[in-house]
Amino acid sequence: MNIKSLLLGSAAALIAVSGARAADAVTVAEPEPAEYVKICDVYGSGYFYIPGTETCLRIGGYIRYDIGVGDPGSFDGAKSGDHEDGGEQGTFYKHARFTLKTWTGQETELGTLKTYTETRFNFANHGSYAVQDGTDGAGNPTFAPNAAGNSGVSLNFAWIQLGGLRVGKDESAFNTFIGYAGNVIQDTLVPYGDFDTNVVQYYFDAGNGFSAVVSLEEGSGVVGTIDSYVPHVVGGLKWTQGWGAITGVVAYDSNYEEVAGKVRLDVNVNDAISLFIMGGYGTDDNLSDGTWHVPAGDRGFYKQWGENWAVWGGGTYKFNEKTSFNIQASYDESKDFGLAANVAYNVVPGFTVTAEVDWAHTDHSTFGNWTGIEGSKKNAVGGLLRFQRSF
Repeated sequence: MNIKSLLLGSAAALIAVSGARAADAVTVAEPEPAEYVKICDVYGSGYFYIPGTETCLRIGGYIRYDIGVGDPGSFDGAKSGDHEDGGEQGTFYKHARFTLKTWTGQETELGTLKTYTETRFNFANHGSYAVQDGTDGAGNPTFAPNAAGNSGVSLNFAWIQLGGLRVGKDESAFNTFIGYAGNVIQDTLVPYGDFDTNVVQYYFDAGNGFSAVVSLEEGSGVVGTIDSYVPHVVGGLKWTQGWGAITGVVAYDSNYEEVAGKVRLDVNVNDAISLFIMGGYGTDDNLSDGTWHVPAGDRGFYKQWGENWAVWGGGTYKFNEKTSFNIQASYDESKDFGLAANVAYNVVPGFTVTAEVDWAHTDHSTFGNWTGIEGSKKNAVGGLLRFQRSF
């Protein structure tokens, strides 16, 4: 063995030992299995599986900003008190809202298990009128400023549904099953029923266009809340076809033992034009409550319109995929009349700007007797500009 061979052998031995020590010092961990959020398209777009479950979840909502001007009776204007002299004056009606919605769905052996929630956060000038807060030295009324501020958080929906059975916080089936009064913003210039209530409901769908609902309801507010263990009862039938639908609902008001009903016809004239007409009738022998636009003795939780009968009608015309025109007219036996029309423009997907004009007329002699309401005007005209980003 010569010197050269000895050196080469020694170098090889050192490399081998160093490699062995390096291998002993490095430990490579096994990668953890990644759990990705999976899309759930069973219930429509926007749903995803909650990781580790078979429940599909969708989160959405909207941000809305309203600017209104005009008379308070149109629901678009506002009144306030002048800071200098306390006099009543007109001002903008402003309303900002953030609404958070959630939907869940899961298939079970008893049918689809669904939930829905909607919570609204509001910032606005409070109400649409000024409140009298005293008098000046000459005995003239003075009014408090109608200052803007946080105007409440409301839980509008929070229900659970398994198959056809629904329980929780909803809006009355007297309105949801038959449909609201058109695609205008101010659709209650002549009111067609109250909304917020706890419910126990059952929906039935025959699969051939016929559907039905039975709803036990508690109502809300002084007029609506039951005063015993007897609930309000709402029942409805609907027949839906490609041309439109025919719907009827009947409600029993357990507080006053009165009955109200509505029937509705929806017609899809073509891809651009859809029309509806809805009529309501209610008994009022025992009713004893009222609001500023419906006189005392006429109002229950369901029959909100004046005297016995009322009618609503209107429609939508789609100019194109971005722009639509909506109109609604309403009238009741008390000679209240409402007219609302708007143009809605979809600026980009998810962002819509709507401009609406409203006119409300009333012949009620009691209209305006509430402090701060502008009762001298039988005709109230206003306009509203709405910006809404939905997601």
